[in-house]
Order: sequence, then structure tokens, then C-alpha cells
Amino acid sequence: MKIYYAPSHEYVMVDGNVGYVGISDYAQKALGNIVYVDMPEQGDDVTAGEEFGAVESVKAAEDLMSPVSGAVININEALIDNPRLLNEDPMHNWIIEVELTNPAELEELMDEEAYAAHCEAEQH
Repeated sequence: MKIYYAPSHEYVMVDGNVGYVGISDYAQKALGNIVYVDMPEQGDDVTAGEEFGAVESVKAAEDLMSPVSGAVININEALIDNPRLLNEDPMHNWIIEVELTNPAELEELMDEEAYAAHCEAEQH
């Protein structure tokens, strides 16, 4: 699986025509203790660069921006009861599973190396 990152700190792990969207480790560290995740419904459409939900922590609430466009084929229901899973392992605990409708959008996203440089620049 290849991982792509958006400047807004969401990732998409791509396996064929399916993407698993979540927040990066950088994002969960910045947010702190996550207490709530607002997710779309299965069957909803998401659009690259547009809001699809939100995460709330004890210190902030942040909108989730979709890195890709597609149809939501699954949500991570474990996050409903235990949103802290995003703090424990954000790369394993994706938020939504999406069937990609425009794989060319992936070319607009960053690879791991470019994303690390983006995070480094943001800290300065």
C-alpha cells in the first residue's frame, strides 16, 4: 500500500481503487487527547479538499479534509466508542474507507518524504 499526505495532515493509504483516510501522527500529536470523531455515513460521497468530518480533542476541534474524492464504503466504527485509538496508532486506525473516483488526484498529494519536510517547515 502506498501512503499519500495532504497539507492539512490527513493521509490516504491506497490499495488498488480503495483508499483508507485518517489523520497523520503529526496531527494527533498536535491535537492531543482525542475525545470525539465526527464521520460521514457509509454511502456518502467525499470530495478532495472538502470537509468530511471533524476530530475533537481536549484542547481543539479540527475539521477533517478529504485528500481524495470517492464514495465512503466503510467507516471505522471502533472510533465511535474509542476515539483515542487515533492517538494510539493513527496510521493503523483509519477513519473512513473510500472507493476512489479520481485516482489522478493522488498526484496532487505528498509522499512521506515531502510530508516530513512540510511538517518540519510548519514547526519553524
